[in-house]
Amino acid sequence: MSSSKEKPTLGGTRIKSRKRNITAPLDPAAFSDAVVQIYLENSGDLELVTKCLESSELNFSRYGDTFFEVVFRGARTQPGTVKPDEGDSHPYSVLDCEPKREAILPYVLYIQKILRRRPFLIKNLENAMQRFLQSLELFQDDERKKLAIFTALAFSQKLSGLPPETVFQPLLKDNLVAKGLVLTFITDFFKEYLVDNSLDDLIAILKRGKIEENLLDLFPSPKRTLEAFAEHFKKEGLTALVEYNEKKIFEVKLKEMKTTLTSLIAEETDVSEVIESVKQHVKDAKLPDVEVIRVLWDVLMDAVQWSGKNQQQNANSALRQVKTWAELLNIFATNGKLELELIYKVQVQCYEDAKLMKLFPEIIRSLYDQDVLAEDTILHWFLKGTNPKGRQMFVKALEPFVKWLEEAEEEE
Repeated sequence: MSSSKEKPTLGGTRIKSRKRNITAPLDPAAFSDAVVQIYLENSGDLELVTKCLESSELNFSRYGDTFFEVVFRGARTQPGTVKPDEGDSHPYSVLDCEPKREAILPYVLYIQKILRRRPFLIKNLENAMQRFLQSLELFQDDERKKLAIFTALAFSQKLSGLPPETVFQPLLKDNLVAKGLVLTFITDFFKEYLVDNSLDDLIAILKRGKIEENLLDLFPSPKRTLEAFAEHFKKEGLTALVEYNEKKIFEVKLKEMKTTLTSLIAEETDVSEVIESVKQHVKDAKLPDVEVIRVLWDVLMDAVQWSGKNQQQNANSALRQVKTWAELLNIFATNGKLELELIYKVQVQCYEDAKLMKLFPEIIRSLYDQDVLAEDTILHWFLKGTNPKGRQMFVKALEPFVKWLEEAEEEE
């Protein structure tokens, strides 16, 4: 009987070969030349160029930055500069066209089509924009204007979500600002953007770009004043922007005064010290008297500790506040117009706040007793007041006091 023989086996350890990531060498020059050739073969016709690029097998994901250099400059640029590098170039770039919107808009629409097909290129566009804007001093005047027009049109066309901060933050380099290059660029940008968009749209862009609150920082240091801001942009036909900025600064100054005043009152600071503080704010910020009166009354009433249900306690608290700070109100309610404005503030607050609605005549009487309101002003409001909020109700409530005033005047 024959026994089966065991088959021989290979002994030892099996060794696995290590796999290596083999990366093709970077060749941006060849990519740039290929894109340039497409431009040249189609004589810069952007429709034809788009079709050729879409059907090509070019590696855009690897050479996205190079692609936009060719789009803007007409060739690959030298490292660390915006000058064309060695290699092929074409004369159909953004910076080769006329510095006019009708010449540059087709390029914006062309890039929009490219980005829709290859959305990953938006990051490369950001890189190109940042690099060019950080290097404004390396461009000629007309080239900077073309970049400004392109940027404005890109935002007008909502170019595939191009982030405003990408554009505006590179402009805040000290050397660019000091040379006035940023001011020129941003002025061209404003003028072009407002052709198709509202001032509100522009402000929204500036807020997203985080420069809306410090527009003065775009001016060289010697010209960083409100007067220079107004003079420059009015001269450029951007009066609406000047008015917006003035209003913005005014609101900030008014808020600062309100915050300071609130703190002083909460700390029960001496009236004379509070008066000096308000005077200084008014002087520094050139605040209108009417706005000062409004803020004073708002802050004084906000500081009162109101009771939820006890009407008499509310009345006592309001009248005590008026008596305590009457000197402050008296200093700034210097004429009939300002006194009338104070009555209107009391009227509106009593109308809008249910717990104060019945206190209107008592507050007016207290302001009269403290020499804040003159008899003539009260009578003028009673007969000719123009604010309709609760007027009929408040006039009726004030009738007894007005009658008393008229009788007292007759006796005199």
